[in-house]
Amino acid sequence: MSSESKPYLQHHFANKEQQYESAKLGMWAFLVTEVLTFAGLFCAYAILRAKFPDTFELCGQLLNANLGLINTIVLITSSLTMALAIYYIQNDNQKKTIIMLALTIIFAVVFMIIKYFEYSHKFHLGEFTARYFSSDLIPAISESGEVTNPGAYFSIYFMMSGLHGIHVIGGIVVILAMMINTYKGKYSSEYYTPIEVTGLFWHLVDLVWIFLFPLLYLIG
Repeated sequence: MSSESKPYLQHHFANKEQQYESAKLGMWAFLVTEVLTFAGLFCAYAILRAKFPDTFELCGQLLNANLGLINTIVLITSSLTMALAIYYIQNDNQKKTIIMLALTIIFAVVFMIIKYFEYSHKFHLGEFTARYFSSDLIPAISESGEVTNPGAYFSIYFMMSGLHGIHVIGGIVVILAMMINTYKGKYSSEYYTPIEVTGLFWHLVDLVWIFLFPLLYLIG
C-alpha cells in the first residue's frame, strides 16, 4: 500500500509496524531518563531525611495529607480515563476517546488547582525553600528545640512536587493535542501510536506521585 493511502506513515519507515515499534522504543528511552531524574531526587530526599530525621517528621506534619490523598485519587482516576481513551481508539470509537481524553485533562487541571491552593497556603505561612525560610513564621517549628534546618525539607518538597507539577502541565498540553487530532480524524484503530505513547508518559507521571504522596505527606 502506498504512503499516500497511509498519511500517518513517515517516509523513513518501511511500514507502520516499524514506526510503531520505533515510537514505543523512543518513549521508553525517554521514560528511563525521567525515572533517573526522579531517582536522583528520591536519593536526595533519603540523604536529607537521614541527616535531619526530626525536622522531616515535624515538617511533614505541616502538609495537608487530605489534599494529598485527594490528589492521589484524582491522578489514579486520570490514569483510568487515559487507559480507556486508548481502548476506545483501538476500537474506532473516536467520540468516547475524545471524552476520555477530556476527562483526563479535567482531572489533571483539578490536580494543579489543588496544588495551587496548597502552595499558596504554604507561601502565606512562610514555608519557603532553605534560603528564604523563616522558622519564626511557624510556631510549631519555632518552639521545638530539636528541629534544625527546616528549610531543607521544604526545599526538597518544592523541588520534587514542583518538578512533578511541570510534568502534569506538560501532559495536559500533549493530551489536549491528542484530543484535537482525534477530533480531526487523524487517529483510528489503524493508527493510534501518539495516544498510546502519551498514555505511557501519563502513567509514569501518576506513578511518580504515588511514591511522592507517602514520602512527603505521610512519612515526612
